[in-house]
Amino acid sequence: MKKRTQWMIYTKRADFNALSARFSVSPVLARIMTNRGITPEEMGTYLNGTLSDIPDPHLMPDIDRAADILLRKRESGARVRIIGDYDIDGICASYVLCRGFRRLGMHADYAIPDRVRDGYGINLRLIEEASADGIDTIVTCDNGIAAVEEIRRAEELGLTVVVTDHHEVGHNPDGSEKLPPADAVVDPKRAGSRYPFPSVCGAVTAWKLIGVLYERCRIPEEEFRAFLPFAAIATVGDVMPLREENRIIVREGLRAIPSCGCVGLQKLIGLCGLDPAHLTAYHIGFVIGPCLNAGGRLESALVGLGMFLEEDPEKAERAALHLKELNDERKKMTNSGVAEAVLQAEQAAADQSVLVVYLPDCHESVAGIIAGKLREKYYRPCIVLTDSADSDLVKGSGRSIEGYHMFRALEEVSDLLVKFGGHPMAAGLTMRRENVEAFRQRLNYNAHLTESDLTEKTWIDLALPFSFASEELIGEISGLAPFGQGNERPVFAQRNAEIVSYRILGKNRNVIKLTLRGEDGARMQAVSFGDAEEWLLAKGSRDHMDVLYYPEIDDYAGRRMVQAVISGWRFRD
Repeated sequence: MKKRTQWMIYTKRADFNALSARFSVSPVLARIMTNRGITPEEMGTYLNGTLSDIPDPHLMPDIDRAADILLRKRESGARVRIIGDYDIDGICASYVLCRGFRRLGMHADYAIPDRVRDGYGINLRLIEEASADGIDTIVTCDNGIAAVEEIRRAEELGLTVVVTDHHEVGHNPDGSEKLPPADAVVDPKRAGSRYPFPSVCGAVTAWKLIGVLYERCRIPEEEFRAFLPFAAIATVGDVMPLREENRIIVREGLRAIPSCGCVGLQKLIGLCGLDPAHLTAYHIGFVIGPCLNAGGRLESALVGLGMFLEEDPEKAERAALHLKELNDERKKMTNSGVAEAVLQAEQAAADQSVLVVYLPDCHESVAGIIAGKLREKYYRPCIVLTDSADSDLVKGSGRSIEGYHMFRALEEVSDLLVKFGGHPMAAGLTMRRENVEAFRQRLNYNAHLTESDLTEKTWIDLALPFSFASEELIGEISGLAPFGQGNERPVFAQRNAEIVSYRILGKNRNVIKLTLRGEDGARMQAVSFGDAEEWLLAKGSRDHMDVLYYPEIDDYAGRRMVQAVISGWRFRD
């Protein structure tokens, strides 16, 4: 099985010179923004948007109802329990609610389900425990929208429940929304929502609720904005699209991290060898985020949440070090699981457009990561199943591709599932082991994915000769950051580049340093990260290739020069 790829160049038209003059940017930048689907009316906010441009939180469904309930509970001295999720979004959302509620003088504690014992979301055990502990009100974050039966049990026990979530809302057979019977359900994806940008994460939803509460209680806005770094970290970590308000939240949240008073966050950043003043979305997504997620995967998400809440520097540092060690262990487990999953995928039938891989001995906490690696390798929707603590059940995590709505696909086979939930691009599920093969067959029967759907398309912003990749252009492009899902880093193309020289670096031979010459004779230093052996095999005796790249400044060892970071290549005969 081989991944199909296709290079596509944007052909969107606009008066780039007029846009350049209007927004004081180069025509190249005007073209890049147009390629991203940003209209002239949106460009000003895209370039210079501030927190004052993000939507009014009062537009979220039930947010004022939730605030009314919680302020009444505050006045009565009722005990409130926050129930979050075990991933980075749930941890950040739980932190925001816990700190926020306590600042309001509420009696608030927290619980997070155990990934292995409980699975995703609020469950009957947590509800029964809350009742036994004398809790009056449960507030969920990053979960709850699908917990219809669980919240019905809470209702029976006399508990007040406020759901804050951002996941897709399920549907009844007649097509109507299947909402949990909570006292308030704050979710921007609800039908009829007036909130203009529903693609926010759970922590942003929780942050908006705290904002409404602080507003009602006349707490200074700067205290509300102190949570911005956690809204930003969760947005990147939960792979939300970096468009509209998400982009503003992440950009401003990253800028606010150096002054963030959370000792645990600062300790984790330091132990990861990062500079808080120069963090990017990449550092959150691939360094900080995996450490936070590692607690929930291998031990407990309470490790990460406890680190955030800890005020003693020594204890916070020990928690941060423990998270880093757990992440190192998680990496080893992931590499082993990916190797086994690839073997199964290579043996799968050629007509299986949805990969369902069953790894009985794999730790279920890394199933989602493995599914993501498979999707990247084969460009197919992938679901990885593992054995659970219950001998009759298997659990799974899925990662999808554009054009395949994974949550809706699971809805179509819900009769085979015990439990499921998720997004268009990712989902989690539980099913009986006996249904695995039927699950695989029906998903593929229902998929109707074409060859075009299963071809990964790499979009090129424009053909840019190396000679145009200047420091000035690099500085201008940096103004489009943060880059990530929905706001990808620009991709440029150089045709027929001559390989003047190259060398292989890295103990795993995964770095290629090159000197390239463009068709106009301009030389460029370049670097490519990946499998050097694959590159050498494809190269053979050829010495010219088309490359996809983005330019950056390399100032290693005091030398400052422009280099091309190669993201794609194909050799020319």
